[in-house]
Amino acid sequence: MDVKKRLLELAEPEYREFHGKLLPGVDDILGVRVPALRKLAKEIISSDWRAFLEENAGETYEERQLLGLVTAGAWKKMDLEELLARTAAFVPKIDNWAVCDVFCGSYKAADGACSAAVWEFLQPYFQSEREYELRFAVVMALSHYCDGEHADEAFRLFDGIRSEAYYVRMAVAWAVSVYFVKLPERTMEYLNKCELDDWTFNKALQKITESYRVDRETKDRIRRMKRK
Repeated sequence: MDVKKRLLELAEPEYREFHGKLLPGVDDILGVRVPALRKLAKEIISSDWRAFLEENAGETYEERQLLGLVTAGAWKKMDLEELLARTAAFVPKIDNWAVCDVFCGSYKAADGACSAAVWEFLQPYFQSEREYELRFAVVMALSHYCDGEHADEAFRLFDGIRSEAYYVRMAVAWAVSVYFVKLPERTMEYLNKCELDDWTFNKALQKITESYRVDRETKDRIRRMKRK
């Protein structure tokens, strides 16, 4: 399969212009929509997906998306060791929030028998100084470990992040809001004693108040918690 040729056939100039505005600094966008990328990734997984992962350098935004989608999507065809090795090989290729978030959302291995091993695998990434390695860890947590079993450890990890990178702080704020929706009492406890910086804390409150799954009375209470 000539992947680059397929991508060029699927590319939409107007979508490239639109999507490019959401990804400042990413100048290699072809303009292929994510549903089309998911479909193409399934085709690759049904053929020689290992060759694709090993031979594709991820020269364009869409090719990096495909590398992530194939790595995540082929998990049932790998043993745990190979899955984690290929995941570790992909993470350095993440260079924007969209590649990060699509990959994390597609990583279904974290929801199955591999859940505990993947959580352990994520731990060093919470200590990284690299923006998108940190975002990867946080978005994986909110996507697959937003439950009572992992909440306290996740909150401790969020408190330990000391990055001023925008996409890291936004990810932490997003994560806290997701935990609040699913575990409101536990997350409220955390908010009352957390060590998040003021910007991230206030952004988390904002995201909670923007959720349609939080009632008006609770939103009023959350707004009063804003740090000055």
